[in-house]
Amino acid sequence: MDEAEVFILTDSDGQEHEFQELFSFDSEDFHRSYIILGPVTENEDEEVDVLPFIYDKNAEEGMLQPIETDEEFAMVEEVMNTIFNDPKLQ
Repeated sequence: MDEAEVFILTDSDGQEHEFQELFSFDSEDFHRSYIILGPVTENEDEEVDVLPFIYDKNAEEGMLQPIETDEEFAMVEEVMNTIFNDPKLQ
């Protein structure tokens, strides 16, 4: 199995946090790729936040971009719910 790629993201306080790729997918409807990130280290007492992004694998800078529209976010959310709630896909 391939190692998940690790991304270092900086929060609004300037703190760096490590996230790993949980999964990625392409959308024919939006002609884009998306990636879902989760924290590398998980605290079992806390709810795990996942972060969805538009993902441009070929970009030199800015390979992770925020999702731009409510319609696009709804599609990504539907894919995440399918993946996270279907035991055959986990």
